[in-house]
Amino acid sequence: MASFPLNAWYAAAYDVELGRSLLARTICNKPIVMYRKQNGEAVALADACWHRLLPLSQGSLHGDNVICGYHGLEFDDSGRCVYMPSQETINPSACVKSYPVVERHRFLWIWPGDPALADPDLVPDMHWNDDPAWAADGRVIHVKCDYRLVVDNLMDLTHETFVHGSSIGNRAVAEAPFEVTHTDRTATVTRLMEDITAPPFWASQIGRAEHMDRWQVINFQAPSTICIEVGVAPTGTGAMQGDRSKGVEGMVLNTMTPETESSCHYFWAIARSYDIHNQARTHQLREGVAGVFTEDELILEAQQRAIEANPDHVFYNLNIDAGSMWARKLIDRMIAEETAIKTAAE
Repeated sequence: MASFPLNAWYAAAYDVELGRSLLARTICNKPIVMYRKQNGEAVALADACWHRLLPLSQGSLHGDNVICGYHGLEFDDSGRCVYMPSQETINPSACVKSYPVVERHRFLWIWPGDPALADPDLVPDMHWNDDPAWAADGRVIHVKCDYRLVVDNLMDLTHETFVHGSSIGNRAVAEAPFEVTHTDRTATVTRLMEDITAPPFWASQIGRAEHMDRWQVINFQAPSTICIEVGVAPTGTGAMQGDRSKGVEGMVLNTMTPETESSCHYFWAIARSYDIHNQARTHQLREGVAGVFTEDELILEAQQRAIEANPDHVFYNLNIDAGSMWARKLIDRMIAEETAIKTAAE
C-alpha cells in the first residue's frame, strides 16, 4: 500500500524561496522544478527534459520559459516544447508534465495527482501565517523519515515531557487527560492543563510560572497538515472555558510534504496573537522553536533508521496514540479511495 495519497495539496516551498531562478524539489517521489514567471506567477513542471531526461533545473530561464541545459529544448510554462535546435517542426508529443499550483498562506501548494481534481478550496487552512492580526515566522526542514512519523509526533505531545523538558515540556503534559474527536478528514486532540507550573518557554512569554492554565488543541487535516492551538493564562481567568484573553496564545503551524517513503519536507511556523509588532520577539520565537524541532528531528530520524533495521517489528498502541491512530486511519482512507478509483479505471 502506498504511504501517501497523490490527490492532495502539498506545500512545495515558502513563497520567499521561489523567484526568478529554478528551484528543484522532489514531492511524492516526483522530481519537480519550480520558478516564477515575470509577472510573479508560480510554475511547477516535471524536472526532466522530454528529450534525454536531463533535469530542467540544471538549465536556465529565458523569459517565462525553461531552456534545457543539455540540448537547448525550450519549454513554456504549460510544459509544451516551443523550440528544438536545428529544426523548424516541433514534435507535438514534446512536452513535460505541468502541476497545478496555488499560492496561499505564504506557501506554494502543488497537487501531484489528477489535475482535474485539484480544487483550490481543498488547500489546508493555515491562515494564521499571513493574518494581519497575528505575527508569524517559520522555516522548512528536510527530515530523513516517513512523513507519517512527524504526524505521529505532533498528534501525541506527551513526548514534550521527555524530549523538550528544558523548553516547552514538563510533567503536566504527560499526566493531563485528553479528548480525541474526528470527522472524515480531520482529527482533534484537546488537552487542558489546569493550575500547573508553566515550562520555561511559556513562563518567559507570560512573565510568571506558577498557577497557570495551559491548553493544547491539535487539529489534523488529512493527509499531513497539523495546526496546534497553544498558550497559557493565569489560573481561574477563564482559559479552561474558552476565554483566553487574559493569557498568551499561539498557533504552531505544521505541514509535511512526502519527498520519498523515507524522507519529507517539513514546513512549520509559529504564530502569535500578542505583541505582534515586536520583530525581536518574532525572531526569538522562531529561533526557539527551531531548536525544539531540531530535538524532534534527531528522534524521528533515529526512529526511521530503527524501523528500517527491524522491518518485521509489530507496533503496539497506547492510550496516548489515539490521535495519531485516527490520523493514520484518515490517511489510509484517502489512499484506499484513490487506489480504488485507479483500479476501476484500469
